Amino acid sequence: MLDLTYETPKPKIVAGAKHDWELVIGMEVHAQVSSNAKLFSGASTKFGNEPNSNVAFVDSAMPGMLPVINEFCVEQAVRTGLGLNAEIHLKSAFDRKNYFYPDLPQGYQISQLYEPIVGEGEILVDMEPGVARNVRVERIHLEQDAGKSVHDMDPNLSFVDLNRTGVALMEIVSRPDIRGPEEAAAYVLKLRQILRYLGTCDGNMQNGNLRADVNVSICRPGQYEKYMETQDFSHLGTRCEIKNMNSMRFIQMAIMVEAERQIKIVEAGGTVDQETRLYDPDRNETRSMRSKEEAHDYRYFPDPDLLPLEIEQGWVDDIAKNLPELPDQKKNRFISDFGLSEYDASVLTAEKENADYFEAVADGRNGKLAANWVINELFGRLKKEEHDITESPISPTQLGGILDLIASDAISGKIAKDLFEIVYTEGGDPAKIVEERGMKQVTDTGAIEAALDEIIAANPAQVEKAQINPKLAGWFVGQVMKATGGKANPKAVNELVAKKLQG
Repeated sequence: MLDLTYETPKPKIVAGAKHDWELVIGMEVHAQVSSNAKLFSGASTKFGNEPNSNVAFVDSAMPGMLPVINEFCVEQAVRTGLGLNAEIHLKSAFDRKNYFYPDLPQGYQISQLYEPIVGEGEILVDMEPGVARNVRVERIHLEQDAGKSVHDMDPNLSFVDLNRTGVALMEIVSRPDIRGPEEAAAYVLKLRQILRYLGTCDGNMQNGNLRADVNVSICRPGQYEKYMETQDFSHLGTRCEIKNMNSMRFIQMAIMVEAERQIKIVEAGGTVDQETRLYDPDRNETRSMRSKEEAHDYRYFPDPDLLPLEIEQGWVDDIAKNLPELPDQKKNRFISDFGLSEYDASVLTAEKENADYFEAVADGRNGKLAANWVINELFGRLKKEEHDITESPISPTQLGGILDLIASDAISGKIAKDLFEIVYTEGGDPAKIVEERGMKQVTDTGAIEAALDEIIAANPAQVEKAQINPKLAGWFVGQVMKATGGKANPKAVNELVAKKLQG
């Protein structure tokens, strides 16, 4: 079991200001629910289809069309809540959030304000080996996504694609527990990892399936501690929301540039306006998008077309029984079962597909050896070629076969690397390749000794030097390996060299 230290967050102090300032950050992550149909219609959610082809009548707000809740989307939200150790509300309700967007045909969004489906939970954020921080989750609610406005297809016109309209989103809202840009990125990364393990969101940030709104405020040292004692937000500075962030790097950059902007305003005697802003990575600046609306500005009211959602505890319990092994559980098991370091276990469990691959290779074999080959040889090669584990040309069975040949002394580590290259580029059964290409290492001590005797006889001066300085014995080992085409058993060579030179 991993021995973790739960550390109080160390606030990020912004340099270059007149006074010391600390950052306070809260996150609202919009995660697209992995489902084949939308939240209130049977329209497809497949990404990349022709514009406006994934649209049902209810999505386009045709008169008289009523929403019908997708039970699977509800199940995915419950599964996510359970994965975050959160409270599941057996009764929740949908509200209408009224605002105008050209790509929102209804003129309102069906969301959950007053009675969300998931209550308070937590996420354990890994900051460094052995150190984790707990970030509280305030709530998770289900809501519809809006469509997409396209402005770059015509100089005079904008187009609207409604394929995303009505797609189910989970809005995962954190408490303002995050204290720096690195921790913010780590939080999103850990949340994405958990969602992918659960199978409730694919986490594809490029396609917009996982987007983060980042709330940033500043406060003087000591104010955050007062907030934690009282839960009174007046101890914290005015927050600004940076909308639709879909890159870990940009999240960090946006937080710092926004904090610096707020500090300049306050230190010049001004006040920070609560507003929604956008981050421009080309200029590395945030710019105002709109004044920050409060809940009453959206004129929320219960959706008259949807009854309150009531679920049974037994149904929730059945979902809980079938939860997969989550990242922290898997990491702890890899450490205890395979004797791995925390670092190696973290690398192997970063993605579920990576962990599954490793387990298949390590099954019945030396776990540390398997981890070394998977991380250093396979992952290293895949990263160099910009591929992931799903594109690996070497199957777990093939890599396991190479490890079996190493364990049986049929091949040396050096030969194994040559064999890996052959299997990676050409495929095939490792055992057959070794047999057909004469790659077996020489374990016959007689043959090794004969090669060594010839080298010793031809290099008397080198023998004398090595007898004076034993460190020079490695030269003879190298010569024997060269003479045998790298096939001699390294252990046998070292033992014979030591014996001959001492004799």
